[in-house]
Amino acid sequence: MAERVATANVAGAESGAPPSLDDLVDRRLVRTWLYWGLFWLMFFPTVGVIVSTKFNFPDFLGGTSWLTFGRLRPLHVNGVIFGSFSTLFFGLCYYLVPRLAGIRVVWERLGHWLAWLWNVTIAAGVISLALGTNQGLEAAEFAWYVDLGIFVVLAGVTLQFLLTIARRKQQQVYTSIWYLLAALVWTDINWVLGAGVLPFGSITGINNAALHGLFIHYVVGLWITPAGYVLIYYFLPLSVRNPIYSHKLSLIGFWSLAFFYPFVGIHHYLFSPIADWAETIAIITSMLLIIPVWTVLQNFFGTMIGRWSEFGRNLPAKFLIMGSIMYLIGCLQGSTEALRSLQRPTHFTDFVISHSHLTVFGTFVVWALAGVIYVWPKIHDRPLWSFKLGNWSFWLITAGISGMGLILTGGGLAQGLSWMQGAEWLDSMRTIKPFWYARTFTGITMDLGMTLLVYNLMKTFLARPHPRATEPAPALAGD
Repeated sequence: MAERVATANVAGAESGAPPSLDDLVDRRLVRTWLYWGLFWLMFFPTVGVIVSTKFNFPDFLGGTSWLTFGRLRPLHVNGVIFGSFSTLFFGLCYYLVPRLAGIRVVWERLGHWLAWLWNVTIAAGVISLALGTNQGLEAAEFAWYVDLGIFVVLAGVTLQFLLTIARRKQQQVYTSIWYLLAALVWTDINWVLGAGVLPFGSITGINNAALHGLFIHYVVGLWITPAGYVLIYYFLPLSVRNPIYSHKLSLIGFWSLAFFYPFVGIHHYLFSPIADWAETIAIITSMLLIIPVWTVLQNFFGTMIGRWSEFGRNLPAKFLIMGSIMYLIGCLQGSTEALRSLQRPTHFTDFVISHSHLTVFGTFVVWALAGVIYVWPKIHDRPLWSFKLGNWSFWLITAGISGMGLILTGGGLAQGLSWMQGAEWLDSMRTIKPFWYARTFTGITMDLGMTLLVYNLMKTFLARPHPRATEPAPALAGD
């Protein structure tokens, strides 16, 4: 019974929540973050399609320096992580934190300043990367002054949410709040140590590679992953009106992520001069990540018990569950490719790129989109403009990311196996060229789905406002 009372998230707490919870949310602040997030969502994946096109047509866009592959590729990677996903995530947190805490976010005016500082900083990062200012480390290419701006916003948001949660009126601290605070604190520390805010760039050689391996996986595992868990642990129970399946599973998932993920980064450097014991620890902990992955997925699919009949007409739930399936596939790839025997045919191939797309976009960006679909009608006091168009968005995005995952996996394995058979690098490129054409097509499909979704949201914004609804999920067919 105690576990049922402490059920780790929102549905149980909010099923009888008073309408006044909506009054705790600074709607203008949420809108500011989400508007910017949707802008970056249109911009940075489009850059990815351009980069993908350059694989097929290297002379595409000519020789202009700021349109070359070396400038655009880091722009796409950093932009999707920090522009598209993180901006939407912050906006959704300014919606869910006051509702879970039972009070308004402290220093709300600061939130507006942080929103503009964050997006000006991301814009500065775009310009600096286009001009060739690059620190040369993947996912840490931004110039030091961009990193400093990101850190100031991260620290400001951390302080805001810590104080809000410390003053909460709700006695329980829900699972979403655990992951939110952990993600912010872990990333504040990671940003200081690994992103160039402090002069650790002077570390050279293999130690630099090891530090970067840790940093980039802390971005993925201690920022994007717990941030994504914040969203699905909040919005899945709420959208299907069912309590989270198991509080105990959420505990196991949280602590296993905290204990195992900090060691996995070096699995990118197997067969390198890094000490064998460090590589072996990375392999073992990579396999142990199956524990948090399976526990959280069991929680998510368990939450759907008794609600599958509503699934077809519930857009937020469809995006959340589709993202969970991509998470299962992508994490299976990530754990197995850390094994030495499987890294031989996969390392330096598109197999790794498949893994990153299935997780970062297919899971976490998709979960953020689910949150936006749920929140957007509520903060504008009107239903989603078109469920049918939203459904088209879902299937285009699903088809695109599924196709891309399969194509990059197949192409990567074909490339790696050809190397193991002694093929020259150039010959292996000819082998996978058809895969690259298909990759570009699937990327365009995903972009088209996101464009339709943003159009749908903009039409919702422009529609005539309705009287404020209480709690029904706003993106159900027929609403």
